[in-house]
Amino acid sequence: MLGQEYDVIVVGAGHAGSEAAAASANMGASTLLVTMNLQTIGQMSCNPAMGGIAKGQIVREIDALGGLSGIVSDKSAIQFKMLNQSKGPAMWSPRTQNDRMRFAEEWRLQLEAIPNLDFYQEMVSGLIIEGEKVVGVKTSLGLELRSKSVVLTNGTFLNGLIHIGEKQFGGGRAGERAATGITQDLVNLGFEAGRMKTGTPPRVDGRSLDYSKMIVHPGDEITGTFSYSDRTKPLTKQRDCYMTYTSPEVHNLLREGFDRSPMFNGRIQSIGPRYCPSIEDKIDRFADKDRHQIFVEPEGWDTVEVYVNGFSTSLPEDVQFKALRSVAGFENVKFFRPGYAIEYDYFPPTQLKHTLETKIVNNLYFAGQINGTTGYEEAASQGLMAGINAVLKIREEEAFVLNRDEAYIGVLVDDLITKGTEEPYRMFTSRAEYRTLLRQDNADLRLTPRAYKLGIVKDDAMRRVEEKQEKSKQMIDFLENTSYNFQEMNEILVEKGSAPVKQNGKLFKVFSRPQIDLSDMLRVNEVASFIEKNDINKDVLEQVEVHVKYAGYIEKEKNNADKLHRLENIRIPENYDYSQIKSLSYEAKEKLTKIKPVTVSQASRISGVSPSDISVLLVHMGR
Repeated sequence: MLGQEYDVIVVGAGHAGSEAAAASANMGASTLLVTMNLQTIGQMSCNPAMGGIAKGQIVREIDALGGLSGIVSDKSAIQFKMLNQSKGPAMWSPRTQNDRMRFAEEWRLQLEAIPNLDFYQEMVSGLIIEGEKVVGVKTSLGLELRSKSVVLTNGTFLNGLIHIGEKQFGGGRAGERAATGITQDLVNLGFEAGRMKTGTPPRVDGRSLDYSKMIVHPGDEITGTFSYSDRTKPLTKQRDCYMTYTSPEVHNLLREGFDRSPMFNGRIQSIGPRYCPSIEDKIDRFADKDRHQIFVEPEGWDTVEVYVNGFSTSLPEDVQFKALRSVAGFENVKFFRPGYAIEYDYFPPTQLKHTLETKIVNNLYFAGQINGTTGYEEAASQGLMAGINAVLKIREEEAFVLNRDEAYIGVLVDDLITKGTEEPYRMFTSRAEYRTLLRQDNADLRLTPRAYKLGIVKDDAMRRVEEKQEKSKQMIDFLENTSYNFQEMNEILVEKGSAPVKQNGKLFKVFSRPQIDLSDMLRVNEVASFIEKNDINKDVLEQVEVHVKYAGYIEKEKNNADKLHRLENIRIPENYDYSQIKSLSYEAKEKLTKIKPVTVSQASRISGVSPSDISVLLVHMGR
């Protein structure tokens, strides 16, 4: 290993680093994964869960692109839920509760099975730059590891500072030291750096809890998987989660520690995640609410350790303990460890290209929390894209970029590099203009063909996609061309509160009624017979139902996306001089010069660039 030049060096082995290393090595590039501790590869630093609103779509997109997060999540899952099933399919989001130890073990096993991937345990303290290009990394022991490209996925470790009440100490995670040196190197190269904050709740002993005082939250009766492959299977047994609430008494006990809270006494200057606030932040900002939800999540199949979701805090440990003991079911709680906040360095992502390569240093890529995001899924998707693009750049092949109408990953990357972020960025379905197109059920149809062309996924994955497309079309044709018996159909319609029909008609039309769902259609003999005869599986039936119910919405979003592509195709020359355009607003000139959009469509999404600025730009470019 030492003395060898790698194609790609990945720094950090969290969710972003693990996906980056896997993608690079699976594409045939010689890859080195350098991390401070090989025992914490793929560690779930915060909650033991994957997916959720919009995040579940991202995990399925990662899987469709040949990434491993979906497979690892399925193999370590202890509970499965499909969230938002009462809403339209664009909002359905899979989520797993996971066994924390098995999750990390599975990541390690998956990575060790990749032939082109080497591992090395040490802290990376700097970069080796020659001209305007990165050519390797320096370690804390003074070693120089050389490569053609480098992917930085440092998580919360860059100058990490942990806060518990008035105590603070350096660390990237509880029990692990911070990483130093890289930030200074990057700042010296001309990068702008900032600080962000995140937090985590106490971990407690499940044997000390009274679950009879809580509300049980079981998994779905019919379970599913993240992965489209046949490498994982749905759960047949699950562990329950539970829910309880804080109270005015709990809030008053927490307030007693506010004078010692780093959140309120000025010790923490940086901004934390808006959508995952600490418990002290919640009771301060929402003083009118007399209770907040607490989700009680087991950390695995066999361990007694429990994650107290919703009680993230950096208050002194005595205050945490006293307040948590006043929560219903926690009266006799025993702590494994207190909650804490952590501040760390990040680099505003407007300094990146769509490939996640930096604009200042060639062949250097950033992925994950270094870019200002929060969440395992957001990090993993960036790691995957950075790993793919690092290899393509070395091979002098076309970059791999996903548009906003192609994937949530495309929305995430475009938001980061076009708009930037001043607080930890989290993905939501509301961030995507084309969420009817970007459903969790069709990520394989959208993305696997593209991954297949890149050589990341194999023939079997492509065959599954082709079969899914073919059988979906086959069944839609059947519904459009097959008639029902109106007397038989009326029994179902009346039962479901839908207007009866007076004559025979096509199955497609009656299936498109809002009151009629798939289970109703399965009662029609012709439909049940067709499904059995043609071996139509659950995934195909889901596709067909979405098409029948939402064909109009899907078509409308496709038309809107086509309009977007017209501006996406108008490229702006590199280093375009916006100062020469007199009619552009001052703010537009400033933002366009800083962000350097590559297309007019990207320019239109920059905050501070108005529609009239875009019109002026188009005229000036002769469009």
